[in-house]
Amino acid sequence: MTSAQVIDLKGNKVREVGLDDDVFGVKPNVGLLHSALVRQLANARSGSANTKTRAEVRGGGRKPWRQKGTGRARAGSIRSPLWEGGGVTFGPKPRDFSQSMPKKQRVLALKTALAARKDNLVIVQDFASITDGKTKQVALALKELKLYGQKILLVLDYVNDQDSRVQLAARNIDGLKVIHVSNLNVKDLLESEVVLTTESAIQTINNRFKPTDKDSTPATEKKAKKAPAEVKAKVPAKKEAKPAAKKAEAPAKKPAAKPKKD
Repeated sequence: MTSAQVIDLKGNKVREVGLDDDVFGVKPNVGLLHSALVRQLANARSGSANTKTRAEVRGGGRKPWRQKGTGRARAGSIRSPLWEGGGVTFGPKPRDFSQSMPKKQRVLALKTALAARKDNLVIVQDFASITDGKTKQVALALKELKLYGQKILLVLDYVNDQDSRVQLAARNIDGLKVIHVSNLNVKDLLESEVVLTTESAIQTINNRFKPTDKDSTPATEKKAKKAPAEVKAKVPAKKEAKPAAKKAEAPAKKPAAKPKKD
């Protein structure tokens, strides 16, 4: 298990905290990160763009002028796509852009994003010194940590009232985004330059992605399914076929004698 420094809001080292290798020690998987990012961006699309076709635009039921004899081009409706105020040809319609992704791949992509930000991770002990929800106090703390002016992702677990005050004070700072630890996502982690979090939030992350006993058991050690017991099928013994009784042969009839002519 690797470790990281825990500092106070003045930048002084307090102690070290362990980083779970199952989370922050995952090998980078660029292809999986790309798939997870594309999925997240696609799921964020509302897909509500809508245009009307010539059949949906109001009006245009009467033919503007007769077919021939006017010298103008023939027209059947003033709501034709060729006319101003007419329908739209092949315009967008409401659709669903959402994409699916297996749960194990989503978890692995998030672990990969966390591992990619391991070197840019800043862990503070707490925000106890921020007593009021004033932006000035958070900005001063960021200057002490030499983080002011960077793209910062502030991850909080809201275990006490301090985190709520920090959220109120930090929402007006440009380039800083505050999220709950349960809302960690690939997009915010990749876009940020620094991930600022607390010691309690790190413990929550370690516990969240802690492998269960079921996942840690290798496939070779899993019990093989027991083969069903062989059931002998009871086949009724074939009865010996009795020899067919020979039919008594009927004596051949003698042809009738022809009558003699006188």
